[in-house]
Amino acid sequence: MADSQWYVVHTYSGYENKVEANIKKIVENRGMHDLIDKVVVPVQDVIEVKGGRPKVTKRKVLPGYVLIKMVMNDDTWYVVRNTRGVTSFVGPGSKPVPLTEDEIANMGLEGGMVTLDLLPGQQVKIISGPLEGSIGVVEEIIGPKKVDDKTVNLVKIKLSAFGRDTFAELDFYTLQKL
Repeated sequence: MADSQWYVVHTYSGYENKVEANIKKIVENRGMHDLIDKVVVPVQDVIEVKGGRPKVTKRKVLPGYVLIKMVMNDDTWYVVRNTRGVTSFVGPGSKPVPLTEDEIANMGLEGGMVTLDLLPGQQVKIISGPLEGSIGVVEEIIGPKKVDDKTVNLVKIKLSAFGRDTFAELDFYTLQKL
């Protein structure tokens, strides 16, 4: 799709996945694949400690928002805007504003080669998520991996938690080299 762009849609809280499913169903039913390319609820893997054991769960990066790559015209605007759970497009008044190239790159929505400035054995600090502030050692560069229609760059980190070595796969955007 040459002229499709990413737009952000505001939803009722907790309706992100329903909105995603409903829009995908409408696209399928109406044959709008050439107009609405992707519908994404951005999520990231986070590690939570439950019962003394680390558990990887998915957490919404932008609660209350859904990202859509589409060709903006009256038909697509109407379909998305009138989907149950959608409150509005993000933009001034009723005029949707597409994401910029920098915003797309920062969110990792489009493919593109990302260079990791990390090597196995280097110390890193976790700068976001439930393990924020923890220090770990890079064990392995896993690299790009497809997770829910989104490519993330994973790094395997060894952390010391509760007196034991624990391994975590984290997106390299959540790490800072020491």
